[in-house]
Amino acid sequence: MAVSTGGLIALTFVVTVAIIYLIILAVRLTKAPRNRPSPRQDVIDQARELKAMGQIQEAVFLVRGETGMSHRAATRLVNRL
Repeated sequence: MAVSTGGLIALTFVVTVAIIYLIILAVRLTKAPRNRPSPRQDVIDQARELKAMGQIQEAVFLVRGETGMSHRAATRLVNRL
């Protein structure tokens, strides 16, 4: 089975493009969705009370534990309260 140089180049190109496409697809599928539901009102109220008492880290931990948010996202939420 003889393969010409041009055919080998074309085959290499197609395989490379397919691999890049699969990598991009895998990265997109592993990202968390951005439109998560907002935290329940009771969690917001508890976090607001903790922040008012100066316990900001506890408020962040509460929001993270109840929602599964990242530390950065929970900190931003608590800071906006």
